[in-house]
Amino acid sequence: MGTGGNPKDTKDTKDHEGSLGMTFSHVPVLAQALVAGVALRPGGLYLDVTVGGGGHSALLLAQDANAQVVVIDRDPQAIAAAQARLAEYGDRVQFWQGNFADYFPTLGPVPPLGKFDGMIADLGVSSAQFDTPERGFSFRHAAPLDMRMDPSQALTAADIINTYDERALADLFFTYGEERFSRRIARRIVAQRPFDTTTDLANTIAHCFPAAARTRTRGKAIHPATRVFQALRIAVNQELTALERFLAQAPAWLTPGGRIGIISFHSLEDRLVKHRLRESAILTVVTKKPIVPTPEEVATNPRARSAKLRLAARSLA
Repeated sequence: MGTGGNPKDTKDTKDHEGSLGMTFSHVPVLAQALVAGVALRPGGLYLDVTVGGGGHSALLLAQDANAQVVVIDRDPQAIAAAQARLAEYGDRVQFWQGNFADYFPTLGPVPPLGKFDGMIADLGVSSAQFDTPERGFSFRHAAPLDMRMDPSQALTAADIINTYDERALADLFFTYGEERFSRRIARRIVAQRPFDTTTDLANTIAHCFPAAARTRTRGKAIHPATRVFQALRIAVNQELTALERFLAQAPAWLTPGGRIGIISFHSLEDRLVKHRLRESAILTVVTKKPIVPTPEEVATNPRARSAKLRLAARSLA
């Protein structure tokens, strides 16, 4: 059964521990397809806006001894893990901790290193975040209702669950989770709150579902709380708002012919990426249909099964 979200990667040969004991175990999803799709240029400058454990950036840097990469993550523990993972590349890597939607305004009219020959994004929550109980992304273990990718921000999932009114909760579950029982779930939550732990909330949500209503995907039952947890995570981190801002700004910071590759893990992200890439006046879509993992990749990394990669290139004019 699902356990509360769409984690995007699993293990790697190197583990990097953060201050909360979180191990950044990272098999980058669609890694070869993403790096090949960005079409590396000799000595190019690249931007990885969701570095996680650094897997995609490490592959990119290893393929070109003169490439430079700026890496971003809003999670300080991810930045620490990436610094350890990418240390061998020295000053070819620059680190920036924060929301990727806030990065471009910091560059000014003349970017310090110039515009980018390529950009990559691997959206969603990482396995390191998902598998660390105290982060509250999963209901597999009893944990605080947190879900913050950046632990320094104020808003948590508990704040939303325990203070939003019934209508606001129902709208959130339906809009960000596409949950058809959103009103029933919101009504029960308001009646039984406050909630402190992930498991208490998940159990309450489960009681809102008749057995026949449990959705099945590829023959496997999805826990009834999965979509609500996705919705909460998106709301806590303002993920779609940040993605919208990034997609509006990114094309202008690509060099002519430079490419952008984005891996998404649920339909809300994928639809937004698809439409914004198509609507851009200066981008040409490279992937008419998204690239998806091979059966072999899914077999070795089951959490990759929902990944979709879309690519676009800036016009040469």
